[in-house]
Formats: sequence, structure tokens, C-alpha cells
Amino acid sequence: MRDGLADTVAAYVDQGLPHDHAVRRAVREFGTVEELVPSCQRELTVAQVRHTARSVALTAPLLVVCWYLLIVGHGGRLPSLAWWLVLPPAGVAAGATLLAAATLTTTGALARRLPTPHRLPTATAWAGTAAGAATGLSALALAVSSPLAANWPLVALAGVLAAVFHTVVAASARVCRRCVRAG
Repeated sequence: MRDGLADTVAAYVDQGLPHDHAVRRAVREFGTVEELVPSCQRELTVAQVRHTARSVALTAPLLVVCWYLLIVGHGGRLPSLAWWLVLPPAGVAAGATLLAAATLTTTGALARRLPTPHRLPTATAWAGTAAGAATGLSALALAVSSPLAANWPLVALAGVLAAVFHTVVAASARVCRRCVRAG
């Protein structure tokens, strides 16, 4: 927008208008804030949706590494309760990762050829929320099981990583939900 406004001002100056008048005329032609906000909000929402999808796509697979460290820390055998703490977040993270990949594809290169599906921003925001909850549950499971692990520092490190992943994904999903509501 700034470049378009600057080009318009330059064109008016080239036509002989004084710079101050050219600026005022270009701003008047560009539209009011109320007219411009909807198109800007849509672009900002898509940018935040891409950010959330990228954070999910990058952190959810790394969560698998944390779970692997949990299994290794327990000598390859997890108590049955630990499996119940690992499997549901794993399914949620896998689903969120698939949606994130689809989101990045449809809002990236394909966005020039196809419109962004209407419900995709909302779905991505809530998938990010679910992935944030999954990483939070994983961090909790890793923290609780680390004292029981033979290699507890490794499991504790995995818990810290999962907590960091939770922070990144949950914060991005929260902003994404706000952008979707504002749009």
C-alpha cells in the first residue's frame, strides 16, 4: 500500500502539483481507513494463519522426537499410563500437522491461482489451538514421567522442549483466533 501511495504521489508531482497537495490528493483517492481496513485485515489474517500453520508444521514433528526421548528414557518400555498420555496428543499433533501442510500449500503458491477457502483460517486457528494443547499435555506427561525414567535428564530435556513448543504454538494460535474474529 505504501508503495502504491508513494507512486501516486510521485505521479501527481510529475504532473506539476506541489508535493503537499499531491500527498493530500493521493491519500484522499486511496480511501478512508474504514474503506481500507477490511482488505488489510484479510491479508493480515492470512499472514497470521500461515505463521500458525508454519509453527504447527515445524513443532509437531519435533514433538515426536520428545516422545522418542521419553521411550528411550524408560528403556524402551513405557508404563501403560504413559502410553495413554502420549497417544492422544500424538493423534492431535498428526492431524494438525496435515492441516498445517494443507494451509501452507493453499495460502502459498496456490493462492495466486485459487482463492483461500473461507473456513481455512478458522480451521487453522483451532487446529493450532489443539496442537498447542497437545504439546502442553506432552510437556506435562514428560515432566511427570521424568523422575521415573532411568535416563531422567533426557526425559526432562524433552519436557522442556515440549513446553517451549507449547508456548510457540499456543501463542500463535491465540493471535490467529483473534485475527479470524476481527476479519
